[in-house]
Amino acid sequence: MPPRSVPAGDDPIRPRGGDEVTITIDGVRHTGRAGQTIAGVLLTAGVLSWRRTSYSQAPRGVFCGIGVCFDCIVSVNGQRDVRACQRRAADGDVVATQHDKLPADEGGHHG
Repeated sequence: MPPRSVPAGDDPIRPRGGDEVTITIDGVRHTGRAGQTIAGVLLTAGVLSWRRTSYSQAPRGVFCGIGVCFDCIVSVNGQRDVRACQRRAADGDVVATQHDKLPADEGGHHG
């Protein structure tokens, strides 16, 4: 069966009204709907990455979307290593990106 577009008004699983939530990530305010994950709020706002890898500084955001890969980790209200794809956004959440450095290489090489 070919894919088809469902008009928003006819979509039985569409979000129903609901309260708005506002979160900040690194000081920038983003608005979403109650029930959305932090990643969902950010993706809806067009934010595709909010973390960089420790070694190559490559951008990361949602990869798996089910909490397995940890590419979307952020700090939420001071708690580190929160998976943005798993944590529902709560009004007033303060989210900060995480950019952890690699431990110092005492031997002078990567192993």
